[in-house]
Amino acid sequence: MTVPAALREALSAPASLTIALSGGIDSLTLSAAAAVVRGASDVTLCHAVSAAVPSAATARVKEFAAAHGVALELVDAGEFADPSYRANPVNRCYFCKSNLYGTLARMGPLVAAGTNTDDLSDYRPGLQAAAEHGVLHPFVDAKMSKADVRALARELGLGELAELPAAPCLASRIETGLRVEPEELAVIDRVETLLRGMLGNFTLRCRLLREGWVVEVDQLVHEGLSDQERAAILAQVRQATDDGRAINLRPYSRGSAFVHR
Repeated sequence: MTVPAALREALSAPASLTIALSGGIDSLTLSAAAAVVRGASDVTLCHAVSAAVPSAATARVKEFAAAHGVALELVDAGEFADPSYRANPVNRCYFCKSNLYGTLARMGPLVAAGTNTDDLSDYRPGLQAAAEHGVLHPFVDAKMSKADVRALARELGLGELAELPAAPCLASRIETGLRVEPEELAVIDRVETLLRGMLGNFTLRCRLLREGWVVEVDQLVHEGLSDQERAAILAQVRQATDDGRAINLRPYSRGSAFVHR
């Protein structure tokens, strides 16, 4: 298995290494590369379990750690006790990551995240929290983009994981300014799990907006849905949400729940 020299150097330099493992392709690939470079016994994985984390991501993390023989710590980052996070401001991610990295810092002095160079061009308030807590970004140090990460995932034998669609935390589905409620996050997770079972593992979102519930699916998939399939999807979502709010089905639009005020 070939790990690029620059990444190998970034992963081998710290005396100890704790990786924040969300269950997405970036942190999974970073964890796999670290296990190759340092050895499985010299890496600790930490995964935050909360209402904002998809149940499938937590299951994926547990399976990954067991398969690679890497120690896994499950933690409660405590973001739901933070009123600033629950208020869901524009920089909600800052408060989420501040709680996460603060928790992980108490477990080990050096924490690494799966940030890649593509992330640096996006609005990512969580990166400010990472800087404040001295979080390492090995992929950035190695100048690796998202495409580079996926290519490395294939090289490391991660199979179908290399094609995982992007899946930010469930709180990102709630429109900016609407309070983050665990019960509504559970509905979102339930709807997305249900629809992936119906339609396949591609990009989709269940969002809670001021206008009601909105389900967004990959544009090509959306265009190919028959009237009967659309009706079936809406019926399933109506049953899963069961709160009387309006329900809409439309093509996926990145960040459509984010309102920059």
